[in-house]
Amino acid sequence: MSRLPALRIVLPLLRPHLARVAGAVLAMGTAAGMILLLGQGLRRIVDDGFSHHATTNLDHHALLMAGLILLLALSTATRFYLVSWLGERIGAALRRKVFAHALTLPPSHYEQHRTGDVLTLLTADTEILRGLVGAAVSQWLRAVITALGALTMLFVTSPELTLLVVAVTPLIVIPLVTFGRRERRLSRVAQERVADLGAQAEETLNAMATVQAHVHEEADLDRFSARAEESVAASLARIRVRALLMLCIILLGFGAITLSLWVGGRQVLAGNLTGGELSAFVFYAILTATSVTSLSELWSEVQRAAGAAERVGEFLATVPAIRPPERPVPLPGPLPTPAPLRPLGRLAFKDVHLRYPSRPGQPALDGVTLAVEPGETVALVGPSGAGKSTLFQLALRFRDPDSGRVTLDGIDLRQAEPAAIRARIGLVPQDPVIFGADVRDNIRYGRPDATDAEIRAAAEAADASGFIEALPQGYATFLGEKGVRLSGGQRQRIAIARAVLRDPPLLLLDEATSALDAESEAAVQAALARLARGRAVLVIAHRLATVRRANRIIVLEAGRVVAEGSHDTLVAAEGLYARLARLQFAAA
Repeated sequence: MSRLPALRIVLPLLRPHLARVAGAVLAMGTAAGMILLLGQGLRRIVDDGFSHHATTNLDHHALLMAGLILLLALSTATRFYLVSWLGERIGAALRRKVFAHALTLPPSHYEQHRTGDVLTLLTADTEILRGLVGAAVSQWLRAVITALGALTMLFVTSPELTLLVVAVTPLIVIPLVTFGRRERRLSRVAQERVADLGAQAEETLNAMATVQAHVHEEADLDRFSARAEESVAASLARIRVRALLMLCIILLGFGAITLSLWVGGRQVLAGNLTGGELSAFVFYAILTATSVTSLSELWSEVQRAAGAAERVGEFLATVPAIRPPERPVPLPGPLPTPAPLRPLGRLAFKDVHLRYPSRPGQPALDGVTLAVEPGETVALVGPSGAGKSTLFQLALRFRDPDSGRVTLDGIDLRQAEPAAIRARIGLVPQDPVIFGADVRDNIRYGRPDATDAEIRAAAEAADASGFIEALPQGYATFLGEKGVRLSGGQRQRIAIARAVLRDPPLLLLDEATSALDAESEAAVQAALARLARGRAVLVIAHRLATVRRANRIIVLEAGRVVAEGSHDTLVAAEGLYARLARLQFAAA
């Protein structure tokens, strides 16, 4: 019972559909009432219809029964449609709510949690809750109404016989509570095993090239099979408990009916009860037993739904590490400066310190201070783990510094709306993301309102129009999941075109030409040089071709700025940069 309040997560989603909820409740009540009236119709057919030689009374009561059955059918069909409609709507709304919350969590959240768990919430857990709203709740309420109504009619028909049925009730409640509590625990475990299974499947399928390149299919299949067996074992444990519960309920419930039928038959023979009353009593007793049995089965569904709601609620209660301030400070608008110069996009880091929770003893950034001015290209150089990518994450406000400030156009990023910050930044990562869509949609991802002409112009600026037009359907060509139909260099140029289309005042380039051949690199470098004009550009650089064009080079080591200057100056200083340059020349 302590977990049932978790089901309140569904209530706000029902409020917009109160009219249909009311209609479903009305139809449910009507159906339950018709079922109860059928018992009285049965009593009248037996006592009145069979007591006369003429068929008039029998025909009359049979017609009444037919009318009751018609109303029962109509109300049941109406209830089924309305609750099913509600279930689908609530399921969709809940999935949207979970997905919307998933989008608010920063990338750092998914570095520490499995995306497969979120996928399980969006599929298995929300499906359980959809089933609860779309079937289980209405059936459970109908069973409660029917059981109470039938029990009342039992007392009206024969109080003595009813005591036999009531005496069994505590015997039914005991296994219901005992087994129900155990099934709730097992349901939670079963759902967690399903999440483990989904997480492994997603991880393996997303790395299929690596799996097959290492001939790891058999090992991954064995691992997946083991997880599947764990999931089956957890589900079977829950099923065994549920089967024992059903066994107890049916034995006790229908055993009480048989006992009452035997006692009632003796009363009919003694003249203390009519045949019709006994028929009605048996009907209501069966109705009570089946309703209680349904309640026990549906209680298991409620327990499963409570576990699912608890998991969904825990996820929705996750507070994003990066949140918009209550009163965001707007970023400054364009100043009246002649084109093409743009006085926007100034990015500054002032005495920034940051440690990752997974590496508390090692600073990712240790007192970094640097600035990128509009119209200036600044290159970040340093060994792996020096803090280059961390600076990009801070600039995009995927993380906040432990101390110090990061500002864009003079506004502390913690005081601004994250969406407003990111709208002013164009990002070209080293490993570009290509979505399962056509070329046009992939380029316009950052600007959904872009026209076809603007998309083509961006592709030309990124030196991508040539290979795009050579594709089977040109800009309408589907690129496959993760852009599997493109080469690495082509994916890179699609990402560059996407950044070009956004036309941002600040560009973040994570070695944007690293996947290109020499000819394509020269063309894209020229395009990037044109794009950089009048913009602030911060680039993580490895190739000297990129470094030489930078206005300034910032050398990072162990999270600190250890040198700054031009290529020639830094080479002459014989520091870290000179050693990196010599290594690159030697490799070349």
